[in-house]
Amino acid sequence: MTAPLRVGPFGDPLMERLFPTLATGVHFGLERMTAALAALGDPHRAYETIHVGGTNGKGSVTATVGSILRADGRRAAWYTSPHLCSFRERLLVDGAPIDEATIVAYADEVRPVITDFGLPFFEAATLLAMHAFAREGIEVGVMEVGLGGRLDATNVITPCVTAVTNVAMDHAEYLGDTLAAIATEKAGIMKGGVPFLTAETDPEILDLFARLATEAGAAMRVVRPENATGIEVARDHTGLVFPTDRWGRLELRTPLVGLHQVANTALAVAVAEQLPEELRPARDSVVRGVASVVHPGRDEVVRARGRTWVFDVAHNTAGVRSLVDTIDRLELPRPLVGLLGVQGDKDWRAMLPPLFSRIDTAILTQPPTVSPERRWDPVAVSEEVEAAIPVRVVPDFTDALRAAEEEAGGATVVVTGSVHTVGSAMSLLGVDPYGR
Repeated sequence: MTAPLRVGPFGDPLMERLFPTLATGVHFGLERMTAALAALGDPHRAYETIHVGGTNGKGSVTATVGSILRADGRRAAWYTSPHLCSFRERLLVDGAPIDEATIVAYADEVRPVITDFGLPFFEAATLLAMHAFAREGIEVGVMEVGLGGRLDATNVITPCVTAVTNVAMDHAEYLGDTLAAIATEKAGIMKGGVPFLTAETDPEILDLFARLATEAGAAMRVVRPENATGIEVARDHTGLVFPTDRWGRLELRTPLVGLHQVANTALAVAVAEQLPEELRPARDSVVRGVASVVHPGRDEVVRARGRTWVFDVAHNTAGVRSLVDTIDRLELPRPLVGLLGVQGDKDWRAMLPPLFSRIDTAILTQPPTVSPERRWDPVAVSEEVEAAIPVRVVPDFTDALRAAEEEAGGATVVVTGSVHTVGSAMSLLGVDPYGR
């Protein structure tokens, strides 16, 4: 067996250079972040912010809002997590990652504060992003929640708009084992006097959001994706017509693929519509910004090495359902070979059967950059989950990728189950998420 690959989210050498000794895992609380930012002169107050949370789709919404602002001539930045291949993907300014030398210099500036206040990894990364954006002289930053909302490190900002995409079961060990508990944590980004938007459709969750918004003093608006018409899902785009109060009916075409991107795009447009007048984009900027968004690894169809690849970071059951819907809508060359790597703390028992129902062969593997305590046992999984298709276990990731290519021939490989799986595959294939 070959040595573990040093690729993907936690195999990025840059991360080890930026944050060599920080604790990983979940460390809820805002006290450390608040104190560390104050020691830096509160860089997060140097620009306007927008805050986006939710179970699925929050990265797509964050990237789309940022792209709209950029199309309107704003110096905009957006912060998302995790990354696929390089830490630099988390901090985008005007749609591009900050270059490595500059981000290392910014990290050197904040490292004493990170050390003094004992920040764990995600808090350190968020602090670096907020500092870097201030140093880059941005006008507005779009911040994606890392986990939950109420106690997430990003929740130190005072945004001009907040949004929650949706609520589904994920991270139950941290956020609660009911949808209501998870929704309450995500609603913790609401702020008094700040518009709150959501594309959630569950009536019970919407009632809960409405009550929490009233308590917080936040005006709530529900964005209804079902109002979209002219929906088209293709390999390279999703098209829709969406009505707005300010700009009328917008004919939109996003390069992000999948029916779920209708809701994400509609929410992003609604966020732009709710911005203060001095930041509100023009109608044409909205259309151009939606059309130019880049957010890799989300139902992304790529032609490489003589075959079709579908990269999707689906890591929970709701995400898998969206991927399955996309597979159903696209005429992909067969056979469809699934290269599947899931973290052990995810609900793979619910995730795998829908995938098995759509693909022709499955190869279960170990994403090489997952920390040892969060790895799954693909052999045990293969013995437990029933499948009507051939299922092979190839633990070594490089070997598994090669096996998937051989099995697919000139047809299609679907890479999914985790950001680690997608990022590692992209790195091995030489697919650069941002074309740097």
